[in-house]
Amino acid sequence: MEKIDILNPFDQSLIETLPFESKESVFKKLETADQLFQNPSKQLPKYERIQILQNLGKKIEADAERFAQEAAAEGGKPIVDSRVEIARAIDGIQIAIRELTQLKGEEITMGITPSSTQRMAVTIRQPRGVVLSISAFNHPFNLIIHQVIPAIAVGCPVLVKPALTTPLSCRTIVDLLYEAGLPKDWCAMIFCDNEVTGKLVSDPRVSFLTFIGSEKVGWMLRSQLAPGATCALEHGGLAPVIFDKTADMTTSIPPLVKGGYYHAGQVCVSVQRIYIENSVAKDFISQFTMAVEKLKTGSQLDDTTEVGPLILPREVDRVQTWVSEAVAAGAELTIGGSKISESCYQPTVLINPPEDAKVSQQEIFGPVVCLYTYDTLDEAIRRANGPEVCFQSAIFTKEIDPAFEAARRLNALAVMVNDHTAFRVDWMPFGGAKKSGLGIGGIGYSMKDMTLEKLLVFKSGSL
Repeated sequence: MEKIDILNPFDQSLIETLPFESKESVFKKLETADQLFQNPSKQLPKYERIQILQNLGKKIEADAERFAQEAAAEGGKPIVDSRVEIARAIDGIQIAIRELTQLKGEEITMGITPSSTQRMAVTIRQPRGVVLSISAFNHPFNLIIHQVIPAIAVGCPVLVKPALTTPLSCRTIVDLLYEAGLPKDWCAMIFCDNEVTGKLVSDPRVSFLTFIGSEKVGWMLRSQLAPGATCALEHGGLAPVIFDKTADMTTSIPPLVKGGYYHAGQVCVSVQRIYIENSVAKDFISQFTMAVEKLKTGSQLDDTTEVGPLILPREVDRVQTWVSEAVAAGAELTIGGSKISESCYQPTVLINPPEDAKVSQQEIFGPVVCLYTYDTLDEAIRRANGPEVCFQSAIFTKEIDPAFEAARRLNALAVMVNDHTAFRVDWMPFGGAKKSGLGIGGIGYSMKDMTLEKLLVFKSGSL
């Protein structure tokens, strides 16, 4: 049986070795989950689900530092940010509890036509069926919370496949759910190769797929779903920011630097492209570069580290290739542009790379931010909308008209005004358009997606 070494991304030291599950083991878990869902006597009432989630939140809060250290060690996110991730996970559980108390159907108006008289109609929400969650490496704890807890909350059995590089946090959460009182058949981690995963996705017993990862894989998996199954896909973006001449550099640059280099840029809504009005571009580029120069890169387990390693050495090599190609094509390099080690890349700033360069058209997923100059807002919006990915975006301005113009015309499904593109709270809608994804994430939105709205019509005098 093949095994996978779970490595610390910074120094490639071995954390643990996990064996792949066999196809038979994986499909046995699916069969168990499906039989559980089909058995009305096994359903968990809402009050029990709420109690389990409350217990889970307490368990995570009681040992939060250990979970932050584990997530940082396997995923490479700096420990200071990993602690924030654990705090978000606890909040996410509380959001699910609140949303569950509000998840309901509605009354449908009857009696407004002759044929609808003497009837009462209401809708109710019921769990959709078995949920399959396929997760990503970059938030190994909180992404599992986002993909598993909504299913548990609404009463769907769930199978969860973590990224092969970061399975330990997933295993921890599943074990904590069991300790919190969840019967084991309701949630199972699966750790298998991509071939088995593909077969699992296409099985008709899977009712809902939640996927976080690359657009190539996500759209391919969607095409393999069985008839009647549905999905939510969360892919990447090239988050654009527009910075006009009225914006305040002193207050704007720190969040833009954080948004661009947080987790070494390995976030689907990282600041990747900043369009700066020409009249203030020189000062902005100078101040932004100075701020990036102060960032500390190193081991993610060091409390002073701001930029950690990339998840795999081959990703460092890829980023180096993309940056070198952009510079060769005419981009100006103001800082960075080189590997620090096998696992770390210098925080890098590129000025005006060509529009057709990889760094302008594809998600970098590395510590690189591209700065472009523009003359008119119309030009900035047009260029920001160029790539076929639309996730989150931002505009920095002190004037209301350009703020509303950008909010109206930018293709992204979320536009931040005077905040960086990586802002998120877990009760807000979160998702991408075009190639960036399908459906809307966020705890409450996922819970609705994992349920079906059923109509009940009662005829007067029939009961």
